[in-house]
Amino acid sequence: MLWQFILVGVLALLVGVALGFFIARKYMMSYLKKNPPINEQMLKMMMMQMGMKPSQKKINQMMAAMNKQSK
Repeated sequence: MLWQFILVGVLALLVGVALGFFIARKYMMSYLKKNPPINEQMLKMMMMQMGMKPSQKKINQMMAAMNKQSK
């Protein structure tokens, strides 16, 4: 009788983890679709809107800084 409760508990835990994983994965996929991460072209457009002349060196520096900050 006790082993049945343990088995049901373990199975419920595994099902919960699997469902949680797939729900979180679906949520993140839809979030990234709505809010894509910033790429070089977006950064270049933002710099132009701020009145800066974007050079490739400056864009690379800013991308490296953003990547370093996100890690």
